[in-house]
Amino acid sequence: MHKAPDIRYDVASVLNRGCRDYQEDAIATDFPIGAEFGYAVLSDGMGGHAAGDVASKIVVTEVFSELKFQTSDIQGLTENMGDVLKSAAVSANECMAAHAMNNPQTAGMGATLVAPVFIGSSLYWISIGDSPLYLMRGGRLRQLNEDHSLGPHIDYMVRSGMMPEDIGRNHPDRNALTSVLIGEPIERIDCPSRPFQLKDGDILVVASDGLQFLSNRQITQIVSENGDKPSADIAKLLLEELQVLDDPEQDNVCFSVIKVFLEPTEDEADHARDPEAAIMRPPRVQTRPIRHGDPEDAGETVAPEIATARNGSNGGERPNEPIYLRRRWLATDGGA
Repeated sequence: MHKAPDIRYDVASVLNRGCRDYQEDAIATDFPIGAEFGYAVLSDGMGGHAAGDVASKIVVTEVFSELKFQTSDIQGLTENMGDVLKSAAVSANECMAAHAMNNPQTAGMGATLVAPVFIGSSLYWISIGDSPLYLMRGGRLRQLNEDHSLGPHIDYMVRSGMMPEDIGRNHPDRNALTSVLIGEPIERIDCPSRPFQLKDGDILVVASDGLQFLSNRQITQIVSENGDKPSADIAKLLLEELQVLDDPEQDNVCFSVIKVFLEPTEDEADHARDPEAAIMRPPRVQTRPIRHGDPEDAGETVAPEIATARNGSNGGERPNEPIYLRRRWLATDGGA
């Protein structure tokens, strides 16, 4: 029986209020030393003081505690990961609904959720809303999870020539959410049935949208140029870059930088030492940036339309699909 690969994670988190009067982001991580698993749970709340901050804490507390309980049986968790993550999200949603019912002043509060779970070299996640999960690999940054906001639709209109680029870039509804935890039926859940396979040297950044005040180019440059440094240094540099911007509209920012160190198995080490085995090794498949509608390499991700069908939603445009706006939400997209 061959030894499984050794995994280590280097993790650092940031929580900053930005230019807001109160903090509506929340995050919790658990990467025990010596354990080949770990997870992060992040939520970006909406609804203002005594509402958005409560919503994000409810989400993080419910999902984190369920994962903490389930990691006592890693094999069972791995076999039932999708059900566990979706059940935890539903429980958080129900808890939020109960809180709003007992505290009418918090009615309308909501929160996003993104929770990556690392088991060995496999990455699972659940995502609801627009909080991004980034992967830095080979100098390229890409977002692994779906963006449940109008941003991708507006970008598509720009690419298709239906909207000028300058209008699309600054469109007031870019951050309108098409799925969110708000105590009502959840419109979309991104929870792939197959794990994404990690590689040695991968760097993951799980964040609230406050980090996206930086461009993808800025994030890429900081992470790639400092990839050999501890995650705490990378996190500090990202925060410092936000502070240099000095944007008076800077939102709360919350993120974790997770570096993956994957030692080769005995078989892989033997192949590396054997020149003939190296020649016979099949070529490695090159990964590509995730684009909406593109089928990805098996075992890495699922196209958005497949994910929609998998999560029980019908395909195509839905005229009565709820649109949730930061600080408020509208019943139909006709008013967005």
